[in-house]
Amino acid sequence: MTDEKKSTESNPANKPDVSASAGKGTEDVHELPPGEVIEEELVGGAPVRHKGIFLLPNALTTASLFSGFYAIVSAANGIFDNAAIAIFVSMILDGLDGRVARMTNTQSKFGEEYDSLADMVAFGVAPGLVAFFWSLNGLGKLGWAVTFIYVAGTALRLARFNTQIGSVDKKYFVGLPSPAAAAAVAGMVWCFHAFEPAAWLTALTLFVVAGAGVLMVSNVLYQSFKDVDMRGRVPFAAILLVVLIFVVIALDPATVLFSAFLVYALTGPVRALFRKKPRRPA
Repeated sequence: MTDEKKSTESNPANKPDVSASAGKGTEDVHELPPGEVIEEELVGGAPVRHKGIFLLPNALTTASLFSGFYAIVSAANGIFDNAAIAIFVSMILDGLDGRVARMTNTQSKFGEEYDSLADMVAFGVAPGLVAFFWSLNGLGKLGWAVTFIYVAGTALRLARFNTQIGSVDKKYFVGLPSPAAAAAVAGMVWCFHAFEPAAWLTALTLFVVAGAGVLMVSNVLYQSFKDVDMRGRVPFAAILLVVLIFVVIALDPATVLFSAFLVYALTGPVRALFRKKPRRPA
């Protein structure tokens, strides 16, 4: 019996033997411990797999997530000023992790997904629950409905932002950014946390929370300030302006931050209202 006939009899369906090639390209995958993160990218047109994650940017993202979780716990215990401050700390950490990743060339798909999930907690769930425990829980169904509008708006805003990367003008955000919305809500709680419950305060909370939720999913454009050159030289007076800003914030941080982010949230609708409409052709 010839070798060709032996091969035919051992493989009657004449199917190609894939056992030898099945392990190619996946050999290192089977050697990894269960639960290890594997990312694949194209380098020179060929897929290259990397295992593990980058520690520094993901540690900052974890700190931002923890700060948002701490805000929820503090609000549940009635410590609303600490809860509001924790949300602002999350904002700082959220701004750092992306910049650190770009500076150290440690961007990854895992980091992007993790950052988005952490933002959902720190800028969606945490501000909504802080406002609910502080003022909206006495309104019954209306209170939790408005809170859900804000939380759902944050989720939709983050999902849309993740799918629009690279497809919109970097000078503008489409919809109110979730950190700015969270800052407006947290600033309001921080500014008025010592006030006695009143009808005007409840109305203000409804306006800020619901308005921020709607603006996040709107098509209103907001200045992103990404076109500001932070590396170029500026006049000496610019550093004096920075010092003045820090002094003003230090005098009354709650009022200044709430006012600043509330004004920023209102700039979008005002800009859209007064924006010149294109003329119709005659």
